[in-house]
Amino acid sequence: MVRVVLSTDETLTSTYHGVPLLDFLGCAPYGRFPTWIYNLLDTQIPDENGVLPQAPYGLRKVEAALLRGGFERGEVVVAHPRKVEGFIGKDTTVVALYEMDPLGLGPVSMMFTDGGKWKNYTRVKFEELVGRINHLREPRGLNFKLVVGGPGAWQLDFRPEVRERLKVDHVIIGEVDHVAGKLFRDIESGTADETIVVRNWPRVEQIPAIVAPSYDGLVEIMRGCGRGCRFCEPNLRVARYMPLEKIEREIKVNIRAGIDHAWLHSEDIFLYKVEDRKNFYPNTDAVLELFTMARKYTRNVNPTHGTVAGALAAPGMIEAISNLVEAGPRHWVGIQVGFETASSELIGKYMNNKMKPFSPEEWPWVLLNGTYVFNKNYWFPAYTTILGLPGDTDDYEIMTARLIITMEKQLKEKVGNRAHFTVTPLSFVPMGLLKNQEFYHVDEMITYGQFLHLYYAWRHTAKEVAGVLPSVMGRNLFLIPFYPLARFGVNVILKQIEKWGKSRGYELKKLEPLEDLQIEVEEHKWYNQPTLAEAY
Repeated sequence: MVRVVLSTDETLTSTYHGVPLLDFLGCAPYGRFPTWIYNLLDTQIPDENGVLPQAPYGLRKVEAALLRGGFERGEVVVAHPRKVEGFIGKDTTVVALYEMDPLGLGPVSMMFTDGGKWKNYTRVKFEELVGRINHLREPRGLNFKLVVGGPGAWQLDFRPEVRERLKVDHVIIGEVDHVAGKLFRDIESGTADETIVVRNWPRVEQIPAIVAPSYDGLVEIMRGCGRGCRFCEPNLRVARYMPLEKIEREIKVNIRAGIDHAWLHSEDIFLYKVEDRKNFYPNTDAVLELFTMARKYTRNVNPTHGTVAGALAAPGMIEAISNLVEAGPRHWVGIQVGFETASSELIGKYMNNKMKPFSPEEWPWVLLNGTYVFNKNYWFPAYTTILGLPGDTDDYEIMTARLIITMEKQLKEKVGNRAHFTVTPLSFVPMGLLKNQEFYHVDEMITYGQFLHLYYAWRHTAKEVAGVLPSVMGRNLFLIPFYPLARFGVNVILKQIEKWGKSRGYELKKLEPLEDLQIEVEEHKWYNQPTLAEAY
């Protein structure tokens, strides 16, 4: 048996047939989203004698930190959640679970479960795993400690009654790369606190490189962000940039394992090694050097997150990256981007660096023109907005809905079939510097303006599903039969939103695009930067 067993719940070990957006399927409400469909779409990473050959990146970092911190390779295992029992025995001292959304309190889950009224799949699978682990303790008399860490660990600290019921011994909150060895030895000796908050952050040289493959080739290029959005925990952390040598080393680990993909993870890819900390103008040379290095190993190089302002500030950089990865009609670059709200006032109040190098007053213009830069170069932004930001008004919410309509209309006119983006409204979750605010519960708190925001965002998603899925699913034969189901599903959701609004007295009305908002990138001063594509 193994001294330290690392694992996670099943929603984080599913490949979901290789469809990236299905990674959010775990946020769906259990029992309301049919279990048979979930089970059909859930394709687990095959284990190798119970071990995960690919694992979530956070688990790989903990594994590497423990090995650097004095644990032997044979003492630590990253186990598949369905086979975890096979590694737990009398020699096991710690079973540690890495979790993203264990109690379903994340923004996506809170939106899909009506403010947490229903359990979602992430919570169900987490509780099932914890139940199986606890079943080993009492009947067998095993004395290991059950530990939960990762980005979602705060949820167990927030809900102590659930933590007590699940018999979780320790919750670790914060980055542990530099202290993992000591923390786990303290847990083993019984000297660790029940809630362990790591308040200091590791320096770059204290963050070890992964030693085994990460799921889907994810590699970390930076920690933190620096833009300082008040509602966002990662953005409040000091930005640290991984050197190219460390990033390349991790890419090689994945490529040697047969993973033909490099997902470059950050809170904002366009801030990699940024030097202009006043205006946040991208360090285009550093970003292009990063993509050039990754492209040596695979054509499939994708960022995880970025800002629309960063793209608009350096359109030539976006064009150059597209050339490097050979982006085109059948090879789009996907990126998750924060839209948040169309309100310049709220952006300035809570996210006063998010739009830089532009001003808060230009934010709607930035969203429209930045999306044009993305689409022109075959980038597909998946936007998220926030319902229930403190200080929100119906006027701001209706403006957000009208901006979605404006973008839809003008981009179609300007770039035709290249016009693609999605907008997913999320519930406000009190995090970062807004921890003293209350959770947004959509069923109890929704206003007329928020209803229109929600409806027009989903209406646009329905159009994208109808127009984009055939080409996406055409390369995945298993999913071809699901195209009619997906199209039917989003239209059902749209009808349900309309029906739900009517039950509250909210009638749909036709909204007009925003006036005096145009795509005019070519004429803007920021676009007059040298076109980097000419140099590459």
